[in-house]
Amino acid sequence: MTVRYFYAPCTLGLEGVLAAELRALGAGDVEERRGACAFTGDLATGYAACLWLRTAIRVQEELARGRVTGRDELYELATSVDWTQSITALQTLAVDGSVKDSFANDTRFPVLVVKDAIVDQFRKHGSRRPDVDKLRPDLPVKLVLARDEAILYRDLGGASLHKRGYREIQHKSPLNEALAAGVLLLAEWDRQSPLCDPMCGSGTLLIEAALLAMDRAPGLGRAFAFERWRDLDLQAWNPLFADAERRAEEGSARARPVLSGNDRHEGALAIAHASARAAGVAAQIRFAQGDAAAFVPPAPPAVVVSNPPWGERLQPDDEQLTASWRALGSFLHARCRGAQAFILCGNAELTRHLGLRSSRKWPVWNGPIECRLLRYEIRAD
Repeated sequence: MTVRYFYAPCTLGLEGVLAAELRALGAGDVEERRGACAFTGDLATGYAACLWLRTAIRVQEELARGRVTGRDELYELATSVDWTQSITALQTLAVDGSVKDSFANDTRFPVLVVKDAIVDQFRKHGSRRPDVDKLRPDLPVKLVLARDEAILYRDLGGASLHKRGYREIQHKSPLNEALAAGVLLLAEWDRQSPLCDPMCGSGTLLIEAALLAMDRAPGLGRAFAFERWRDLDLQAWNPLFADAERRAEEGSARARPVLSGNDRHEGALAIAHASARAAGVAAQIRFAQGDAAAFVPPAPPAVVVSNPPWGERLQPDDEQLTASWRALGSFLHARCRGAQAFILCGNAELTRHLGLRSSRKWPVWNGPIECRLLRYEIRAD
């Protein structure tokens, strides 16, 4: 087996969850980094990571690494990779980059150098040059340039892995699908007990819970960049895909946990219904419209998960906002005795309106905002 080196970025705070996912897939040398995990394996490991990882944003394979202090060294490093193993001259590519404390002031120049090195290699082979397609390239290339070291990756997934394909319309405050899955994995939900979200918005937490309960791979139903590469190993990929389809089919036939959600806003619920249908889990989730304080789940929940509004641009004393949190607190006290609640919040002042003391806090970033995932143990008496 040829050992390959991979790098999987994730939301800050989910590194441990992602590491556990990777070990469950059989990845080797899993190492947690800030906002990512590095790991090793063969091509099949990379394929499985794209198909099954719920908290990763991307899966990138390292192609070259070396000391770079200027344009010529970067060009030489890029030409050391045989890019013709990935695509033909009739396919497309795109180069993205990040730069920190290097010879370049920004990403534009080093990215151009790498792109030129790739297309020049094809020309030297007597071929036409591949075109650049920034929207859906056949070969997405990533350059990381930090101080005097450069790393070149190819992105196996293409589009971000959090894009499962079921959410075409964005709610004004959407919860990233990978973060929603991470919340559920941090909660250690058993995938069988009743679960609810009393302020569900566009339903992302509930849809991800349904996919977990079905044992449905988050990558089913979408295309990956590696499927268009010349070195695609169908003997490795086809069995992985067939096994994921089998598991999803068996999961659909099993008894389903009671999943329920509620929200005040009709527009958000319309998106939730549409997304659940697109994800193939509409039959598993029951949605209701109304104030959280009046919501009565169809079964007493064992686990409550929610990302209530916390007003990034509002003040903590905003009456509408605090009323929402008081309603959530009323729901937890009245309907959730003996349950555990996991609430995501980016405004610590609001949590006092729940009337509960958290038993654990996880720092988790929601986009550019540092939040806390709070666990509450709700007494049964």
